Amino acid sequence: MMVMADTDVRGRLLINASMARYSSWRAGGRAAQLFIPADMKDLVKFITALEPQVALYFVGLGSNLLVRDGGLDGVIVRLAPGLTSLSLGEPGIVRAQAGVAAPKLARFATSCQLGELAFMVGIPGSVGGALAMNAGCYGSTTWQFVHQVTLLTRAGELLNVPAYEFKAGYRCVSHPDYRQALFVEAKFKLDATQSVDTDTTEQIMREREKTQPIGTANAGSVFVNPPNESAGRLIESAGLAGYQIGAAQISPMHCNFIVNLGGASAADIENLIEHARSVVFAKFAIELKLEVKILGKKS
Repeated sequence: MMVMADTDVRGRLLINASMARYSSWRAGGRAAQLFIPADMKDLVKFITALEPQVALYFVGLGSNLLVRDGGLDGVIVRLAPGLTSLSLGEPGIVRAQAGVAAPKLARFATSCQLGELAFMVGIPGSVGGALAMNAGCYGSTTWQFVHQVTLLTRAGELLNVPAYEFKAGYRCVSHPDYRQALFVEAKFKLDATQSVDTDTTEQIMREREKTQPIGTANAGSVFVNPPNESAGRLIESAGLAGYQIGAAQISPMHCNFIVNLGGASAADIENLIEHARSVVFAKFAIELKLEVKILGKKS
């Protein structure tokens, strides 16, 4: 047992849990243990009790994750729905825990007449993932608006760290002292004087519906866009729109999306990822880098 016997957690601790249930791809192997905390206090208690050598992974909504068919040793912590507190603080400050869905944050901020986070309605993941990846779309990125974050260390410490201490880049963020810490909460500082169009979030969603395979089992963008290029355009130009391996398909609507047509294995998806990378490299000498995380053992 990886968790101390006297740990009185209130959340759910699942053994040999199928990650297909907790992944937006609806595919993947099993995790040795999956913990879904009841709240922040419960999460801290669980992390503090874990033995230091236990491998530990965190997911939000599972929208950026593939666990290989052979499964994953260690513990996965799923932050939703336990860490989903969302509130308005002092003027212009919105506080969101890491398990909050990015579109929910966008709509909440807009309803408070703070429109600068409207772009996040187009991010199919959680606040924690958006922070870790500096997610963005429609010309804006997450860390443009971060004021402060709360980190959870492996020792169970909660640390409030100002945003200016972090270095944020394209789909990445780093801090020299907190490489292994987890984002569990953020405060976003927004301009309350800017005019807000309450229809902006719905306009963004309508645009997404026209250009992305909304409603299918997918993980959002699979690859990071290369400098001055579009990963989707490169894959389409390589003639791979609609290409399938098993029940995994490169979406004809947007080629930077891979959809599970029903019953795809993690291997189908990973093999399709590698095929797209090899064909694009052969045709354009451009190496596509993954935006999604692939974990675990091949079967």
